[in-house]
Amino acid sequence: MEYRDYYKTLGVPRGASQADIKKAYRKLARQHHPDRNAGDKSAERRFKDVNEAHAVLGDPDKRKQYDALGANWEAAARAGAGGTSRGGTSYGAGTPFGTGGNIRYEYRTSGGEDIGGFSDFFRAVFGAARSAAAGATGTSGPAAARTRTRAGTSTQEFDDLLSGMGIDPDTVDGRRGRAAGPQPTPPVEADAELDLEEAFRGTTRLVEVDGRRLEVTIPPGVDSGSRIKLTGKGGGGRDLVVIIRLRPHRTFTRRGADLERELAVNLETALLGADVAVPTLKGRLMLTIPAGTQAGRTFRLTGQGMPRYRASGNGDLLVRIRVVLPTDLSDEAKAAARRFTDLLDQPEPR
Repeated sequence: MEYRDYYKTLGVPRGASQADIKKAYRKLARQHHPDRNAGDKSAERRFKDVNEAHAVLGDPDKRKQYDALGANWEAAARAGAGGTSRGGTSYGAGTPFGTGGNIRYEYRTSGGEDIGGFSDFFRAVFGAARSAAAGATGTSGPAAARTRTRAGTSTQEFDDLLSGMGIDPDTVDGRRGRAAGPQPTPPVEADAELDLEEAFRGTTRLVEVDGRRLEVTIPPGVDSGSRIKLTGKGGGGRDLVVIIRLRPHRTFTRRGADLERELAVNLETALLGADVAVPTLKGRLMLTIPAGTQAGRTFRLTGQGMPRYRASGNGDLLVRIRVVLPTDLSDEAKAAARRFTDLLDQPEPR
């Protein structure tokens, strides 16, 4: 069986406090969230593992059972099997097959054959219980699931226990080929390319699915990798998922909900200061450039960034100054520049 170390998954020691566990979970959940890692299957698996670990360690009662019973704590708690022994191995009451503490037992060989009659043990103790539960009064479903063995374990609970241990329940009592439950139907996916301006204000797109053209409403604030789900619109009862692709912009660079851009100013503005018009996605704003502004200085314009997708408010616009120096100076201009620099009390910066 595969042992899942939930403490290792969250990167915390076994003695970590509940607050430390929650903090580690939030950090990892943000890091591996599908919205931030579109198409990354490893991040998706990691996100599921982190949520599974927090569901156990974040609950003090479940954590206590996990510390005592290991990865199969939940199935073991449901099973509640009574004490039995075989071949000198003790199976303690209330702890199936002696999995007390952090001790784990594996019964297999490289060829996959049964060790020490382990399958016979299952058949002897539980096989009759499964048959009795499944065939009780000729019924199945809820009535059968409520049927209990002498050890107090129902058919469904026993199946859950075996599945948690990596054992196919159908191999225990020789039954094969039970009908599998309905599998979820994968959604139909379609791409939608947007300009930054369209993502800023929201727009619509026509998507063709099975010969049908559907108009999809794109809300403001979407980013590359954002997924818009339309329930039942994919044809044949399937859902339609529209995946957003954002085209690069010639002026603005996007960082989440924030935008960045450069603003070119001349030498006079950088030296003496001025009010300069700054184009934004909302319109033009006046930005005061203080005297002596250095190249590379960044000004933050609060609320002038992208709308926050599925949240309120906007990000910010970060304006980085680029100083454009004059070129092709005349002799007269060069002489004036020398006179000006002679008046400056500026040390060599190198």
